[in-house]
Amino acid sequence: MDKRKRQRIVEGCAVLAIILLLYVFGAAGVFTSNTMRILLKIALYCSLGTMWNLMSGFTGMTSLGQQSFIGISGYALCVLTAYYGLSYWTAFAVGGILSAVLAFLMAVILFRMRGMYFAVATWVVAEAFKTWFTSWSFVKQGAGMTVKLQPYPSSKEIYFLAIGLMIISLAVVYGILRSKTGLGLTAMRDDADAASSMGVNIFRSKLFCFVVCGFFTGITGVVFYLNKGSIFPAGGFGIEWTVSIVFIVIIGGVGTTAGPVVGAVLYVFLSEYLANYPGYSNIILGVIAILFILFLPDGIMGTLQKRFRFEIFTQKRLPHT
Repeated sequence: MDKRKRQRIVEGCAVLAIILLLYVFGAAGVFTSNTMRILLKIALYCSLGTMWNLMSGFTGMTSLGQQSFIGISGYALCVLTAYYGLSYWTAFAVGGILSAVLAFLMAVILFRMRGMYFAVATWVVAEAFKTWFTSWSFVKQGAGMTVKLQPYPSSKEIYFLAIGLMIISLAVVYGILRSKTGLGLTAMRDDADAASSMGVNIFRSKLFCFVVCGFFTGITGVVFYLNKGSIFPAGGFGIEWTVSIVFIVIIGGVGTTAGPVVGAVLYVFLSEYLANYPGYSNIILGVIAILFILFLPDGIMGTLQKRFRFEIFTQKRLPHT
């Protein structure tokens, strides 16, 4: 057995042990309610960061409108439970499908654009949804909606959902990157024309990636608002979602598998600490992001991989030409 295979076995066993501990400690009541709350946030932001990293870090599509999927799925949860008395499991399916359909429709229109124009266009779509939902009486306009479930799932149940979603998101992205499709996505990011000449279907690959990311981002939105209990247009479709996601991926390491995990942990702990300094938290986070861009442009995991060859389930980025 070669060194790489042994390393993957050790990594797999370590990840499995961590997963078991998260579930066993959560079920046994070892974690306090505050600890479970923080771990839940980390899991959700990890899922969001992992999906955005798949698009930007491995495919080269930088979206600033992920909040479109989060808001749509959050409202789907509220509408289905408040108006139709359906379960949150139904909301998972509907929210994910609506987000995937929205991603498909956005792709058909916006894939004609590249770079900055594509990024701005995705943000404009999210702002359009925010304006629409603010004036739409069916969703109670700017007053927002609440999740109505009887009985309401416990915080422990929502915690297990968040951890499970994080595991599935990481596994899906890792599986994609290990496949031929993942190789094509990375090649397309570095040089779309060269990738196309080698037989990579650019539109189909980008569409697949965008829809997958939309689907899982939507499901993450359902879990988030299931935990929060209510949604408002300004929050569901707010640019703050994308700011948080981009921050997580930048400090963790763009184009690294473990980067969003590290970034999510740091972001949640930073946001918890900076909550004591209202009005300055976003400024401080912005300064931290700028410092990383200037001095650690590859992020924490990217820097460790480059300088010390420290890799955790990594899919190395191909060098830009």
